[in-house]
Amino acid sequence: MTDALLEIRDLQGGYGTVRVLHGVSLDVMKGSITALIGGNGAGKTTLMNTIAGALPKMSGSIRFAGHDLERAQTSERVTRGLVLVPEGRLIFPRLTVEENLRLGAISPRARNESVARREHVFDMFPRLRERRRQYGGTLSGGEQQMLALGRGLMANPDLMLLDEPTLGLAPLIAKALFENICLLRERGITILIAEQDTRRTLRTADYAYVLENGEVALSGKSADLMEDPKVKQAYLGV
Repeated sequence: MTDALLEIRDLQGGYGTVRVLHGVSLDVMKGSITALIGGNGAGKTTLMNTIAGALPKMSGSIRFAGHDLERAQTSERVTRGLVLVPEGRLIFPRLTVEENLRLGAISPRARNESVARREHVFDMFPRLRERRRQYGGTLSGGEQQMLALGRGLMANPDLMLLDEPTLGLAPLIAKALFENICLLRERGITILIAEQDTRRTLRTADYAYVLENGEVALSGKSADLMEDPKVKQAYLGV
């Protein structure tokens, strides 16, 4: 593959001495939506956190926009344009919607035009505009996910890592969230998404990797993987 914004080679990582990732290699193409598919415990969240710098890698390499992230701290990765929207949202419950969004623009990269970017977030998620002075902890689950995604957008990302963005959401809200993810791609933001909703994710993504036990078991165009007998049996219930 060429023109990759994110390149991962033989990545190994985990928690302390517990190894979860066993030599993961993948590419995320600029301007694409790339999916990570796999069951609970497959290593999706560990991979996302390792890419973002929240977990140290044990070995292997992570290159973003042509630069090795070997020594880059999480904050530096955000400044370079790599932003994680974590599983569980992790918004600040005692801060208002507007305050949460302002914190998303704290990096030097994001400070310019942060007001205009906030208005774009409000246009994408009108409910957040209505709730702008409401505390994050009082929002519904769907609204909190909108806020988490909006806070990530405030960082002015080139690549967004979305970890289980529809977890616990009602079907209609999850559908709307996927529609917004497609809009982000149209705006030029590259997406790497880890998601349990395999069918909807494969329909949305351009390319996908199937993780099993911390390794890439399958990869290919999403449309092709939807027709793969192994994927159908294990993840699509067919």
